[in-house]
Amino acid sequence: MKGIILCFRNINALAPMVRVGTLPMRLLALDYGADIVYSEELIDIKMAQCQRVVNEVLETVDFVAPDERVMFRTCKKEKEHVVLQMGTADPDRALIVARLVENDVAAIDINMGCPKEYSTKGGMGAALLSNPDQIEAILRTLVNGVSKPVTCKIRILPTLEETVSLVKRIEGTGVSAIGVHGRLKDERPRHPVHCDVIKAVSQSVSIPVIANGGSLDLIKAHADFEEFRKATGASSVMVARAAMWNPSVFRSQGLLAVEEVMKEYLKYAVRYDNHAFNTKYCLCQILREKVESPLGKQLLSAQTNEEICEAYGLQEYYKKTQAELQTRRDYPGEFSPKMFLLEWSRKENLEQPAYETIQRSQDRAFQSIVTMAGKKYRSTLWEKSKKFAEQAAAIVCLRVLGLPEGRVGEGHSGLVGKRKREEKRKDSPNEEDATVGCEARKRPLSENPAEPRASSGASTLPNGVTHKASAV
Repeated sequence: MKGIILCFRNINALAPMVRVGTLPMRLLALDYGADIVYSEELIDIKMAQCQRVVNEVLETVDFVAPDERVMFRTCKKEKEHVVLQMGTADPDRALIVARLVENDVAAIDINMGCPKEYSTKGGMGAALLSNPDQIEAILRTLVNGVSKPVTCKIRILPTLEETVSLVKRIEGTGVSAIGVHGRLKDERPRHPVHCDVIKAVSQSVSIPVIANGGSLDLIKAHADFEEFRKATGASSVMVARAAMWNPSVFRSQGLLAVEEVMKEYLKYAVRYDNHAFNTKYCLCQILREKVESPLGKQLLSAQTNEEICEAYGLQEYYKKTQAELQTRRDYPGEFSPKMFLLEWSRKENLEQPAYETIQRSQDRAFQSIVTMAGKKYRSTLWEKSKKFAEQAAAIVCLRVLGLPEGRVGEGHSGLVGKRKREEKRKDSPNEEDATVGCEARKRPLSENPAEPRASSGASTLPNGVTHKASAV
């Protein structure tokens, strides 16, 4: 599945950062204007053991380790923008991981620049810089073995000649781009970035060069991206710490207050069930010196995402989001409430349910009305999406009619899905559908069952929220 081929020219990217480059931060960076977002470095040995799992509750794709830890979580919103960065020293193992994830990411990047021990042990990260033959072997294997673009990220070598020579060898493997952190592997953020070396590298190859390392002195706001690009002669720019401290650095309209940024980050953390430890870590990086403030101390004492939300005044958002997620957990499998109502109407030889949905302007929330057998049913609450609004209306109708709605623990309903029904007709083309028989005809609708039920009160959804049925 090739999909959209990622372009590495004239882009601003969120650099790979351990513990920071998880899904909430990547999505927030995209919201603020980043073109590409890199995952944190993921080690090949751990990723190779993972199973790809479609998480229908969170609407994500999770790569789950044998101990059930989620090593990498992604979603549709970032699919065309996310680059998975891998830590590897083995071409075959790298290929296993790349093939595992290639249909869920936009590109694969190999870490060849991280100087930390957790990356360099086993010959990964910056340790690869002294083994150009292994670099070539890994990159060629991936370029020839997967359908998505392959890139790598390096640090500069002790001499300009060595750096240019290595970059030319990398270009020869067929990679789509190369990220260059303008520091030696022994240098740290306090050392100035070598823009002149990045510029020489950019001039020596034809593939895009992504300049990195300007967060301390050069990149403090969106306008600085272009200045750093010009100073290095690079095609593109990626930032790490500047984005970690305030992801709104990607906003062309200017930086936002960190309090606002933290709330937006926290919403993504709750929505995608981010681990509370990781949530707290990332928020502390944004707070920086304010971590000793009253808000910072409340954040540090929090142990769960719910407690973190209390610190930021997002209790209602947390409760609403958890209720929505619980609703999805309670209605798994093939039959949603809408499907139950549709299949039941077919059993009864009735017209299919018809949905009318409106959206109010003040908060863009939705409300649906479903018409079934001449009666209209609706929830009194407004939902965040058309999909949820229609499901809410279907639940009200099902409960008024006394029908199963697909919740966990309801047992077998006797309904047959469209796919199974078609399979059955192929197997027995002359046989009537057994589910449409005398039992189905025992429920006449001429008495208008919605009327007495609707007047008796409310219907409660699995999330504890009460929905009322009403004739419209």
